[in-house]
Formats: sequence, C-alpha cells, structure tokens
Amino acid sequence: MKLWVLELLICPHCAGEVALVLDNKKSSGEDIIEGQLSCTSCARVYPITNGIPRFVAADENYAENFGYQWQLFSATQIDRLGGHNLSGGRLLNDTKWEPAWIEGKIILDAGCGAGRFADELAQAGARVVACDLSSAVDACKETSDNRSGHSANRGEVNIIQANLLALPFKPGVFDAVHCAGVIQHTPDPAKIMQSLPAYLRSSGRLFYNFYEKVPSTKFQILRNLLRLWTPGWEFTKLVTFSRWLCWVFFIPSFIMSRIRIVRYFNRFLPICSVHPSGLTLRQQFHLTWLDTVDWYGPKYEIRQDHKQVARLLNDQGLSEVEADAGRAWAVKQ
Repeated sequence: MKLWVLELLICPHCAGEVALVLDNKKSSGEDIIEGQLSCTSCARVYPITNGIPRFVAADENYAENFGYQWQLFSATQIDRLGGHNLSGGRLLNDTKWEPAWIEGKIILDAGCGAGRFADELAQAGARVVACDLSSAVDACKETSDNRSGHSANRGEVNIIQANLLALPFKPGVFDAVHCAGVIQHTPDPAKIMQSLPAYLRSSGRLFYNFYEKVPSTKFQILRNLLRLWTPGWEFTKLVTFSRWLCWVFFIPSFIMSRIRIVRYFNRFLPICSVHPSGLTLRQQFHLTWLDTVDWYGPKYEIRQDHKQVARLLNDQGLSEVEADAGRAWAVKQ
C-alpha cells in the first residue's frame, strides 16, 4: 500500500471521520509492507500484512470460499497473465469509460477478487484502491506485483481487506467506483448499492454489475438443486466436484455453443459454460471450471431487477442514471 492511501482511510466502526494512526511501520520506498493502524477513538487496531491493511474480523468473513477460489485461479482472468483480452474488453464495454478518462483517476474497485478489473484499470493508468472481504486480496496482491506485461503508462493497485458494508474510507475521495460480480453475493445488495455513492467525488462515475432476475433461472433445476448443499462444502470438495462436472459437460457445452439453434440451452447445463472465440479449448475449460466454482460456492446469490436498481440510484440523488440487464451507471452531482 502506498503512503498516500492513508489519507483516504478512517475507522470503519466509528461515527465521523476518525483518523487512523500508523504504528510499527516497515516500508520499502513509498510502499508500506507491515505495521498497524490504530483508531484514536475506539482503540481498535487493524494490522497491515503483506502490504494490505486488514479491516475484517474472522466472524465477518462470510465469503472465504471466494478467497480460496481466487488463490487457486489467481491469474486465470488477468489478461496480461492469461493470454487473452476478456477482462479489458469487458471493462471498457460495460463501464463505458474511455481509456483517456481512466488515466490518472483514483478508482475504487469494490469486490476485487483476484483483481481482474483492478489490473485493467491500472493498465489504463488509474490509481486503483482494490477492496475485498476475503483472502482474495492476497491473490490480487500477487497478480498486481507480477510485472509481466505491465503497460508503459501503468498506474498502481493498492489493496484493502474490508467489508463493503463497513468500508474504511472518507466520503467523497474517489473519481469512480467500480463494483462488478459481487453485489449478488452479499447479504444486503440494496444497502451496498445505496452506500457506495457516498465515496464518490462530485461528478464521480459509478458502475454496477450484478446478476439480473430472469425467468430462465427457475429452470436451471439441477444447478439450483445442487446449490442447496454446495455453499457449505469444504473448498477442496467444491473444486473437485466442479471439475468433475466440467469433465462431463464441457464438450457437450462446447458443441452446443457452436450451433446457433441450441446455443440458448447451454444455460440449463449444470456448468457455467465459457466459450469465447479465439481461446484454446484448454483456456475455455479453465474459465468454465472457474465460473462453475463461482456458481456453486457463494453463500448468497441475490439477483436484482435493473429497473429497481435504477430507481434506487435515482432515489440516492444521482444523475445520468441508466440501467439494463445486469448493469447500471450513474454520476454523482
């Protein structure tokens, strides 16, 4: 974590902007490697290990399956490490943010996982603060520190372990908030979507990606049945089971993906089929395996109606609110 990030941080458990004091610091240049942050009001102490401030107590972490998942698949969705352009293309297409606008901005990636989008924002020149509840932050640190393929104008990724429902940031400090693939896996999606705009500066941009409520999910019978048990499994069992499902259904799903008239029915298989053009079968299998683990592991899966999300953002006083299936955009006035 860079020293400048300290200026953004406050105690997440105290009312008001209570500053944190840095003690027992071990640093390398401008990077803080070890230490602790102490609250001057409530006397809580937050450790810094592996360059990551840790604001999450053990009993808060309902998403540790994600931590194990992203440590296993840490490089799979990182474009410069995985040999593809899936994350960068999706980031620009979904957010509608221009690369020239991203450069130099301070951006919060809320729910970063292994850092697929945080990395792409940094590749475009942003100063990113990437945040996650689980030990996925260590996978994000690992991928961020891997300098292979860094762009000439690369910014930086600073990583914080924190609960999206209790973030340790001052209000109004970010030029943009990006939150993709995490909202549906939290216990209170509406509360998170209502709270994140507070961290935006005036004219700051907001992007949400979420699972959309669609009728077809009711007919994913085998998947829905399996999810009655899988979120409670040990991670090794979940990974092995997901790989077994992929061994059985991956080739049928690949064939179906190439036939227009039956492609739609891929969604009813018990695996999350990923078949982008231009990728090898090995890459497609690995991505399918990852996303299948991602299907069956989360404790929560609370889908949203994008029209309701748009109303929620309008009720927060945001401007330029737009939404379509699984996505929403807004600007803070």
